[in-house]
Amino acid sequence: MQSEMLHVTMEAGTEGEFPRGIEVREVLRALGNRPSAWIAARIDGRLVDLATVLETDARIQGIVADSPEGLEILRHSTSHVMAQAVRSLFPEAKVAIGPAIENGFYYDFDVPTPFALEDLAAIEKKMRELVAGALPFQRTVLSKAEAIEQFRSRGENYKVELIEGVDAATVSLYQQGDFVDLCRGPHLPDTSFIKAFKLTSVAGAYWRGDERNPMLQRIYGTAFADRKALKKHLQFLEEAQKRDHRKLGRELDLFSFSDEVGAGMVIYHPKGALLRHILEAFEKREHLRRGYQLAIGPTLLKTELWQRSGHFDNYRENMYFTEIDGQSYGIKPMNCLAHMLIYKSKMRSYRDLPIRLFELGTVHRHEKSGVLHGLLRVRQFTQDDAHILCTPDQLQGEIGGIIDFVADVMDIFGFAYEMEVSTRPQKSIGSDEDWEKATKALIDTLDHQGLAYEINEGDGAFYGPKIDIKLRDALERRWQCATIQCDFTLPERFDLTYVGADGQRHRPVMLHRVILGAIERFMGVLIEHFAGAFPLWLAPVQAILVTVTDRQLDFAREVRQRLQAAGVRVELDDRNEKLGFKIREAQLQKIPYMLVVGDKEVEAGGIRPRRRDGEQLDLMGPEAFVELLEKECRGVTRGKVGLDII
Repeated sequence: MQSEMLHVTMEAGTEGEFPRGIEVREVLRALGNRPSAWIAARIDGRLVDLATVLETDARIQGIVADSPEGLEILRHSTSHVMAQAVRSLFPEAKVAIGPAIENGFYYDFDVPTPFALEDLAAIEKKMRELVAGALPFQRTVLSKAEAIEQFRSRGENYKVELIEGVDAATVSLYQQGDFVDLCRGPHLPDTSFIKAFKLTSVAGAYWRGDERNPMLQRIYGTAFADRKALKKHLQFLEEAQKRDHRKLGRELDLFSFSDEVGAGMVIYHPKGALLRHILEAFEKREHLRRGYQLAIGPTLLKTELWQRSGHFDNYRENMYFTEIDGQSYGIKPMNCLAHMLIYKSKMRSYRDLPIRLFELGTVHRHEKSGVLHGLLRVRQFTQDDAHILCTPDQLQGEIGGIIDFVADVMDIFGFAYEMEVSTRPQKSIGSDEDWEKATKALIDTLDHQGLAYEINEGDGAFYGPKIDIKLRDALERRWQCATIQCDFTLPERFDLTYVGADGQRHRPVMLHRVILGAIERFMGVLIEHFAGAFPLWLAPVQAILVTVTDRQLDFAREVRQRLQAAGVRVELDDRNEKLGFKIREAQLQKIPYMLVVGDKEVEAGGIRPRRRDGEQLDLMGPEAFVELLEKECRGVTRGKVGLDII
């Protein structure tokens, strides 16, 4: 006979006996040390509402609002309240999806007229009314058919489409007040637990990120456990907006996008092209120093190659294809195939290995228009791609060498970073044995070097596990850039071999790796990290000559020529404008040095440098200024980069 009592253990170790059918909230009140702080719970590892009924023995952990799980629940619940407010103020609105995202939430709506920014204030006001009403979040479970009928009767076609795609017999709904939404949950006990929120912006978004679908209106917002945390985040958003690389890209005349060209395609203006060239020149030099060889592969490769590699079966939704003379070609989304063909072009000995092939390879990937975002997510980009083919015995040393390379480069740019190991995804190729060997090689190297890392289950490449290196910028945001992928599978598929010391043929291992990653993405991160004020060695324009009157033009042109000959990236502002105006313009362009030239400077044969932070330096000759720049460049880059970078 089944006992009427249950045994419950709290994460902290307290335990007790309770009647079957008791709600989780009652258990937490009895055993928890912060009963009023709990907003949800974890039962045997599964997140649940506090109203969940216990039917078996359980181990329970209370979830508080300021924990990572708690913030996600708080924000998801707040998105439901926002949707309720929108439906109240705009009854014709149809609701789509409204998830919690990093640092906030959003909800998509189909409305006859796009929302205006002033609408957000009215929606916020209505949300505060709903929060004050302490409306309970109530969960119900219906069959798919019942749920479809319920939403169809309300004209909610987006919800109907979502439910039809659910691979389960039942779905869960949540209701607060008169608003019902399709949702897995869990949610807050009631709306009064929402203490601090703010709607931040509105934008267009295609349904399911597909430009063939209707354009919806997406309202973004954020929510925190208390007002202090919200205020801090809003200050962060204000600073992030100032640093937005799309805004700075226009203001600094670095790059642009054009509907005439197409979405996700970058047009580099001269200064942006020069910034990119500086990065690429730096990369080539650093790779050659470390024993890499340069390679260049074609943009188009026959589709049969992509089928052999597994890209066609596992990645083709991200690829573009074309046909020439009846032959199908794939536009490369990655550079590895050509590098394997270079390796295979002749017999290799163990004495030749490791072979390190490096390419600044331009690739194309079909990103949905809804996820395109300035330089950070584009359809055409260039990767600092390299592939290392080595013996199994060399594998750990090569992985360690890449990690050291990443550390050196991140140090030069001033980025802190963290690492995670991404393991086999559900959609993948290769044997379990090869995946285990590859994963072990990555983890063993990190352990050997004493480096901290997290495990990111199921997020590896389809052909192998990887180490993902996420840098942190000036605002403590994480960006995925460098990656190291260990691959036993593609060398097998392309029958890559080397002759070992025993005279027999053996299979090499291939490491796919990038240091900066996509050059476009890294440039976007750099622009925001430095707020457009690049360090001297990176700045497209390092100095600008500013004349007081036209009398100094001949001397200024001579100085410009001397500085350019020494490798300084210098411009001359010879406009007939006031000195103060020219200096302000140079400061807005975030140029590191302004070189003021008046009659006294001409007479003395020198220039008077002024740093962009306003510091005024003494009069000096052009050659002394070149020495100053050279010293500053090498000081910032730990002596590795000077004026000779390009």
